[in-house]
Amino acid sequence: MKRIPLIVFASIFFLALTGCDSKRKTDVSVQQKAGPRPPVRADGYVVRTQTMLNNIEIPGTIVANESTEIHPEVAGRVTGIYFREGAFVSRGTLLAKLNDADLRAQLNKLSVQLKIARQNEARSAQLLKIEGISRQDYEMSLLQVNTIQADMAIVQTQLAKTSVRAPYSGKLGLRLVSPGAYVSPQTPITTITQTSQMKIDFTVPEKYAGKLKMGQYLNFRVEGNERNYTARIAATENAVAESTRSLLVRASVVGEQAGLVPGNFAKVILNFEPDHNAIMVPTQAVIPQARGKKVYVASNGKAKFVEVETGVRDSSYVQILSGLKPGDTVLITGLLSLKPEGNVIVGRVVNAGKSETRTDTTAKKSGK
Repeated sequence: MKRIPLIVFASIFFLALTGCDSKRKTDVSVQQKAGPRPPVRADGYVVRTQTMLNNIEIPGTIVANESTEIHPEVAGRVTGIYFREGAFVSRGTLLAKLNDADLRAQLNKLSVQLKIARQNEARSAQLLKIEGISRQDYEMSLLQVNTIQADMAIVQTQLAKTSVRAPYSGKLGLRLVSPGAYVSPQTPITTITQTSQMKIDFTVPEKYAGKLKMGQYLNFRVEGNERNYTARIAATENAVAESTRSLLVRASVVGEQAGLVPGNFAKVILNFEPDHNAIMVPTQAVIPQARGKKVYVASNGKAKFVEVETGVRDSSYVQILSGLKPGDTVLITGLLSLKPEGNVIVGRVVNAGKSETRTDTTAKKSGK
């Protein structure tokens, strides 16, 4: 196979570049003859202040007033289960018993030792009165009595730990162990919840954290139940979570609590004071950017790209916190054809559900 000479290859490459450049110049010339790009016709929305009901709906979770997993304090074999699953029990009710035979044997042994030690102490006291022994010898016999009593108190405390009792009045869950099972402090026996006073936990965005007030009432609903419940804000977390930028809030359910189960998903409705000077624009007017959000504003026949900061939104409108002022005309159609500082003609003007046709004479003149 013969190789193409270098000079021939260079000539072909030069001719190709010359042809492309000639085609590009031809396209520019055609565009210049066609005249400037005609203005884009778009609908606008005149910005004005309006009253916005500042209500938000956020998810929440129903929680019990108290909820605890019941664990034994010591390891041992279960000798008895004394509760029924799902039953309501009072504080101190015996729930389970662990084997305590070895501890009772130790307690009996110490009881015998204590009896003998007390007899020795009584004889030493009689001898001390007639100076038959020294004060030190008597104190040693008294020390032995006190030591045995302390050992008995330790064993009695260990015996008490073999009886698993309810820490407070509440409803028990499912039984998780059976008689004869060997358990340790890490082994759950059952759960207990106090449902006499229900609570609801939810998180609010940090921008609403300053608007919350202790004692503020709120409404909520749970899945599968059409009833409206009422709660009252009782406490908030002491700081905004850095990962979610939200504040954890806890409210106590007020009044009727039938139908509420710990763990229920709830829809919480928070009502804040209405904003009488809110600026709302149609959601389609806001264009997301890599950094921030922008809208097109018609001004003197030009489409200006303005950066804005948004707030709350609903299905049709979004709140503008900064970047716009009353009287601005925000473009809501033809956004794909618009370019920053491009010519634009505003046709139909929409405002708060009403529309009117307005002719922008400045835009027409600039488009000539």
